[in-house]
Amino acid sequence: MKDRPNAKRTAVWYAAPSTWPPSGLSGRERSYGAYVRVQSLASVLAAVAARPATNGVRIVGVDGPSGSGKSTLARRLADLAVSPLIGTDDFASWEDLTGWWPRFDAEVLRPLLAGNPARYRVRDWEGDEFGSSLGAVRTVEWAPLVIVEGVSCTRVDAGDRIAYRVWVDAPETVRLARGIDRDGESYRGLWLRWMRDEAAFFARDRTRDRADLLVDGAPDVAHDPERELVILDA
Repeated sequence: MKDRPNAKRTAVWYAAPSTWPPSGLSGRERSYGAYVRVQSLASVLAAVAARPATNGVRIVGVDGPSGSGKSTLARRLADLAVSPLIGTDDFASWEDLTGWWPRFDAEVLRPLLAGNPARYRVRDWEGDEFGSSLGAVRTVEWAPLVIVEGVSCTRVDAGDRIAYRVWVDAPETVRLARGIDRDGESYRGLWLRWMRDEAAFFARDRTRDRADLLVDGAPDVAHDPERELVILDA
């Protein structure tokens, strides 16, 4: 399916907010061929800080197909910025690739952009993995930078409420292998169906075309993954 953790793991992670933007961000970029491929995470956050804020908040969306590495990159950015991170796996289910958007919009985007905390019920992956049941209420306090990640989080319906859009991609074979490694061979059919459905959605929505940054989720370029990312070579 998606970039959800195993059902036995927590579905969301976030750090305590701090002053934003951080000062003194300067990247260490390296050029391969005619253009820069390795970019520091700090320089990405500096680019985010240069975007207009809405009521003092900038929301960064980390999107892309399942198994591409979105969650890992989003966590690293949130860790560096010391900012909240909200995953759409708290809303999606195996049977609902995209229909959760109205709830995400109403309970996450609108409150944060109005200067309020986001409060929402988390999908109950552990108690109802293949259903749509909701669990406990989670509160994410307002912060000047909030990172959201997950399949379709930067869809066209988000409009300009997403201040900066990141698209992470990797070859289909790599993504499927990651999913099976995480969830088990018995999930292969679910993953294949999900991958077909998300590919169709992304094609209709043209999500990738609106991205501010295209990231290689399976790079073969030497870099420090804790501090750097690799720009997609395509």
